[in-house]
Amino acid sequence: MRNLRVRLPQQDDADPEREMSYDIAQQVFEERTALGLTQGELAERSGTKQPAISGIESAKKLPTLGLLLRIAAALDRRLVIRFEKIKDSE
Repeated sequence: MRNLRVRLPQQDDADPEREMSYDIAQQVFEERTALGLTQGELAERSGTKQPAISGIESAKKLPTLGLLLRIAAALDRRLVIRFEKIKDSE
């Protein structure tokens, strides 16, 4: 299993959008490879092009909600988004 977050420089830790990009990248990669799909196959199933999947998996592109829903369906998964309480700093 690869962990993209180790590539994040320290100053990016405060950037929640970048952090989310890395989390999504890792999950899409893991689910796709677990199913034995190529990026092209996942792209075709989700109605996009292979470079879009590559951009998502390399955390260079943050996908739209619509694309995330199509990717989840293509992977036979349910997309779950939730709000979590921020840890109090004491």
